[in-house]
Amino acid sequence: MMDNVSVITIFYLSGLNDKMSHRFILFFLSLLCYCVILLVNITLIVTIILDKNLHEPMYILLCAFCMNSLYGTTGFFPKFLWDLLSPVHVISYSGCFLQAQVLYSFAASELSFLAVMAYDRYVAICRPLQYNSVMSKQRLIKLLCFSWFIPFCIIGSNICLTSRLKLCSPYIARLFCVNWIIVALACFPAETIINNIVAYISIIIYVFHGVFIVWSYIYLIRTCVNSKENRAKFMQTCVPHLLSLITFLFTILFDMISIRFGSKNLPQPFKNFFAIEFLVIPPIMNPLIYGFKLTKIRNRLRGIVFFKTSLGVH
Repeated sequence: MMDNVSVITIFYLSGLNDKMSHRFILFFLSLLCYCVILLVNITLIVTIILDKNLHEPMYILLCAFCMNSLYGTTGFFPKFLWDLLSPVHVISYSGCFLQAQVLYSFAASELSFLAVMAYDRYVAICRPLQYNSVMSKQRLIKLLCFSWFIPFCIIGSNICLTSRLKLCSPYIARLFCVNWIIVALACFPAETIINNIVAYISIIIYVFHGVFIVWSYIYLIRTCVNSKENRAKFMQTCVPHLLSLITFLFTILFDMISIRFGSKNLPQPFKNFFAIEFLVIPPIMNPLIYGFKLTKIRNRLRGIVFFKTSLGVH
């Protein structure tokens, strides 16, 4: 058999203990969590699509942001819920690479959207007279493509490089497939050098995304300090973005630390919690943060609730 052909056809996900107690309670809580994610994100998406007053760059970006959350969580929760009810936790070879592609292109796109939303707020507050020309429909389409297509290709290149490796173990000590852990299963570590190089280049690209966001907010804060009107705009539209950014970076940081530097001394439930934080906390928190903080969306949602209540009364 050729060295670059894997003999592995399935992977075993060993993040769940076969003897785990309270399996049905965890299934119910996970299902409830997924339903909440679907509810809050779909509500915000439908609200923005149906209300023409919300067809502005900031809200369109927010709509795409929520769609990305649905994309990422759908790559995890259905399989995880199935595993909770199954005695054997396996995933096919191709299914494993597909899941890794979906979950990490979701995470990369999340950071790209946060960078684009920071740029949108920078233009709106620091260059308000040029906002309509800078954030034109054509520019908005390009930014949306950038936020989805580029991360998908970057993560895809990492996955393709991993797929060429011959693997010597089918066991992944996680709840889902992770590219870095699959690379660690390679029979010949020397073959993973290019994987490591491309992985670190990918990380550097997204570190620059973070630097760009910080740079944008430095300018935003400097602009808003001496203007009461700009301070109000900052509190109204930028604070939700900052909360989303902090939530996302916090969850991703824990995940990267646990993967890259190991967490052998931690109990498995804590490892599992750190692993899935980025698939639970941001997809729930982001729609709630924006829904409660952005006046137009809050008023629109209030109007819908009031209308339904009135129908119920009459």
